[in-house]
Formats: sequence, C-alpha cells, structure tokens
Amino acid sequence: MPQLRLALNQIDSTVGDLAGNAESVLHWTRHAAERGAHLVAFPEMVLTGYPVEDLALRSSFVDASRSALRALAVRLADEGFGGLPVVVGYLDRSQEAQPRFGQPAGAPRNAAAVLYGGEVRLTFAKHHLPNYGVFDEFRYFVPGDTLPVVRVHGVDVALAICEDLWQDGGRVPAARSAGAGLLLSVNASPYEREKDDTRLELVRKRAQEAGCTTAYLAMTGGQDELVFDGDSIVVGPDGEVVARAPQFAEGCVVLDLDLPAAAADPVTGVVDDGLRVERVILSEEPLQPYEAEPSGGYAERMDDDEEVYTALVVGLRAYVAKNGFRSVLIGLSGGIDSALVAAIACDAVGAENVYGVSMPSKYSSEHSKGDASELAQRTGLHFRTVSIEPMFDAYMGALGLSGLAEENLQSRLRGTLLMALSNQEGHIVLAPGNKSELAVGYSTLYGDSVGAYGPIKDVYKTTVFRLARWRNRSAEERGQTPPIPEASITKPPSAELRPGQVDTDSLPDYDVLDRILELYVDRDQGKDAIVAAGFDEELVARTLRMVDTAEYKRRQYPPGTKISAKGFGKDRRLPITNRWRETTRG
Repeated sequence: MPQLRLALNQIDSTVGDLAGNAESVLHWTRHAAERGAHLVAFPEMVLTGYPVEDLALRSSFVDASRSALRALAVRLADEGFGGLPVVVGYLDRSQEAQPRFGQPAGAPRNAAAVLYGGEVRLTFAKHHLPNYGVFDEFRYFVPGDTLPVVRVHGVDVALAICEDLWQDGGRVPAARSAGAGLLLSVNASPYEREKDDTRLELVRKRAQEAGCTTAYLAMTGGQDELVFDGDSIVVGPDGEVVARAPQFAEGCVVLDLDLPAAAADPVTGVVDDGLRVERVILSEEPLQPYEAEPSGGYAERMDDDEEVYTALVVGLRAYVAKNGFRSVLIGLSGGIDSALVAAIACDAVGAENVYGVSMPSKYSSEHSKGDASELAQRTGLHFRTVSIEPMFDAYMGALGLSGLAEENLQSRLRGTLLMALSNQEGHIVLAPGNKSELAVGYSTLYGDSVGAYGPIKDVYKTTVFRLARWRNRSAEERGQTPPIPEASITKPPSAELRPGQVDTDSLPDYDVLDRILELYVDRDQGKDAIVAAGFDEELVARTLRMVDTAEYKRRQYPPGTKISAKGFGKDRRLPITNRWRETTRG
C-alpha cells in the first residue's frame, strides 16, 4: 500500500489576528516539512480564530480572511513549501444563493482550503452546522454540499470539518462511498469534562463507518469562555487507535500511514446525503517505499481533576494574554474560592504577575486573615492588606444601614477598592465566584462579582474543594510547597459579613446543593423529577426558587472558563423577566 507521512498541527490561534495566525501556520508548516511530512493539516478556522461569532457577518472581515488565505498560499510557496499540501481552516463566503435556507449569495461559510503550489487548489465548507450549546452556526453560515477529495501521492484523502463527524450521515458515509483511503477532519471542538472519552469513541465509530483511517485534528488554547483541549486522534479502519496527541498542549503529531491506493476509476457524482464528490489531483504517483519513523504514539491521559484544573489554567492564561494584560488582581479572603483562584492564576501567568489584597473588616476572623497571608507566602504572589473599616464606618455614619444592606456594603467596598487598584496599577481583577453561588444568587452585585474574568465560574463548590486538594497533592508529589493553606480547605465556608456567619446559614450543605443544581441547571430536570431522584421536596422548591430569581445577577457576572456541558452564559439562555416557576405550576 502507498505510504503517506501526515502532520497534524494541534495549535492555538487568536480570533481576528489574521497575520499572527498565518505566521503560526507558516512556522508549523516549516516544522512539518523538516520532519518530512507529505500532507500538513491545521485546525478549523485556524486562520481567523474560532469562534468568530458576529465577525462572520462583517463583509470586511470575510474579505480579509479570503485575502489572507491567498497570501498565505503564495508565501508558503515562496518559502519553499509549494509542493507540500497544507489544509487550513478559514472564513469564506458562498458564491451561490441558498434559497432553502433563506440566505443570499455571499453568505458566510465555515470553510477550509487545500493550499498547494502557491494557489488555493480546493475549498469546501462545513456540511453539518451545529446549533446547540455555545454554537450558533445556523445564524452565520450556509452548509457545504460537496465531499472534497484530494489525491496526494496516490492516496485519496476525504476532508471534513468538526461537526461533520459529530453528526450521523453526510461526509462520513460519503467518504466510504467515494473510496477514500484517509478521512481527515479539522476541528475546533471546545473542552467539556469527560468529553475526551466521548470523542475517542466517536472517532473510532466514524473510522469504522468510513471504512478508512480517520484523523481527527483538534485545536488547543482558549477563546473567551471556551477552552480547546487538543487530544487529536488517529484511528484505523478497524477502530484501533493509531495515535493520540497530548491534552492542552500545542504541537505537531507526525505519523507514517500505510493507506489504500486510489482507485483507477474513482467514484464521481453525487453520493450520500446528496453530497457531490469534488476531486483534485495533486500528485498521482505513490511515493517510493521508505522506512517509516517511530511516530504518533499515545500520549498519557490526565485524570479527571488534573484535566479540569489544567483547563482552568489554560482558559485564564489565554484570556489574559490574548487581551493584552500582564497581571491579575485578586481579593484574598482566606477562603477556599479565592485561594483556588490564586493558585490557578499563579500557574497561568506566574506568581510574579499575581497581586493579592486582603481587605478585612471588623467581622474578619484572625484565622482568615492569617490564611490569606499564608497563601501569599506559599505561592510567592504579591500581597498587601488594606482594611475597609474606615470606609465602612464612613458609609454607615452617612447612611445608617443595617441587615443585608450592611453586609453587602462590605462586599461592595471591597469591589470598589479592587477596581480602583486595577485602574491605578493596570491589573485585571479576577472574580472568585463559583457555580454553586452563582446558581442560587449567593453573591453581591458590584461586590464579590466585580472583575474581568471568573476562573471558577463553571465549577461547583464541591469540585472547588476537590481541585484544591488535588493541586496540593500534586505539589507534594513533585516535592513542591502546596499552594493552598490546609485551613482554607477544612474550615466551614463563610462570607464573614456578620458575626459567626457560615454559608449553611443561607444554603443547604454543598454536597446536597450541588447535586440538586446539577439536575436543574445542567440537565434541565424539573422539580418533580428532582424530588423523585430522592431529594426533600421543600429543599428542592427552595433551591429552585433561588436559582430562578438570580438570573439578573448571573447576567451581569463576567465571563469565565467553561468546563461543563451547560455553563452560565451561551449554554444556558433564560429570560430575566420570567414568571414560570417549577414550584408554583399546576
């Protein structure tokens, strides 16, 4: 069988940075060429970054993407790579009307191209357009209606884009009908917990359906709330894994494949799902047999806690770096949430770029103030203490607040202080709220909710504790100082806004609360189904009321790294003004 050395470039890109992304494509193509690659591939929309959202509706951006693609083809040839086929994702537009979708000519397309010989030799658009979770691709794009097949050194390579593999039908069975020897899918599939297991089984299934070796090339890095975890996979036609790339790491997977020779009389015309086979022949003759190099391999998998923690680090690092910031500021209370956020921040941007400030009031315990200071000593972050008591006394003297207003005043003074330091010193503020608190509204608007980014916004409180323990254990195993004080993990959580306050004064135990929230928020279960799952009816009703009435608060919270299938944001879109209640229907 013919041989082919495939290079899968699992890299990061930045939305809108056409020049920088093109430079990355050139850099990694050079690297692949140096390793003797015969076919080079890059992720979905790598040239524009992903997702581009409403930039897709801006004709100037579409034009810039198309121009950048043509310029990249020329530059690759000028650099000596004209004889090396390169598959690149980009933003294109349709040249034909799509009346059944109500789209005019010129509608945007999520596309990819094969660059060869200084030219754009083949273009194609994503066939299956996702329209769930964070995806709005029906809002932006028209679907492709071809099965692109490029012949490289005597092997027919069918091409697909991300959702084309996640949905049944379409290009996967079409690749079998067309007799492809390799199915190559370029992807920008965001991270979710345990998605790597789902992805592996998906690629194995699709390889068997396509009847050929299947390569799933993934993106890595972060974009706003989304994290891309890499984990590119190559699977043989029998479903056996040939290679699997590391998680959350940029790199180039190079592997030698033995693939079926292209048919002398290949299939043409329309195949499955009405897809029309579009063939381009780049090199007809197979390569002379060569000695394959040890390549590919199966990268070690992370355990679940390491995977989630790494996703949070990558998400924060990408947000800080891609938005041009250099340092972050965190209010350190001595509690578990701010401690975990600080540890994540130190791992993401370096302790020398992390600034913590303790802002005690008269209700702050000595052990909490001590825990904040100990955290700073353990991690090496910058630390200072600024008491809010003088400001609090001034407000109270002027307004005479009491009860909840008095409690929230403390939080809002801290928020004001953090934003003032942010303005003065140029740091971005990190909000420490977790998913449990955001779900039930246990936070203060313009207080603990202030910030540019919420690193643990999609992390339930029970997972916060588990991640803190994992991070400390990981440090111990490497002979390092655990970053999080043990007292921050073991003491009862408290906002410390009144004497003796603990979270359970207002909330159920977190292990019970989080299980109810997972059913209601993540799985969209109603009250009756949650009660039937074994939870107390009155507790369920109370929890659901808190969730429903806190929507206006969540809408004003900053973005944060998404790690679940349904994070607060684009995944879960509920009206603020809404009289439907699970607890009062019937």
